[in-house]
Amino acid sequence: MHELAITQSVVDAVCHHAAGRHVHSVQLQVGALCAVVPDSMRFCFDLVTGGTVADGARLDLDVRPGSAHCRVCETDFDLFDLVLRCPCGSTDVEVTAGRELQILSMEVC
Repeated sequence: MHELAITQSVVDAVCHHAAGRHVHSVQLQVGALCAVVPDSMRFCFDLVTGGTVADGARLDLDVRPGSAHCRVCETDFDLFDLVLRCPCGSTDVEVTAGRELQILSMEVC
């Protein structure tokens, strides 16, 4: 479960930037192609925040769809999984969105 390592890194960054203040919520943007299972990430968040300034914080996930551009037919299309194939059948595609994983905001007091 790689969600645990990813979530631990997120919580470490959040706690560092909170500078001792209590964290109430964290909003993450997660690309659909990151292979992160949202429910697993929420579970891991509750585990790794225990005993930190983020203990009890809410995790809000903004899951963004993937998209790609076909170099053969010049079409932009949505990706719903890691099968990188254009509707025209070509696999010569460039992923243009869906791999992001970033902290958008956090609420502290």
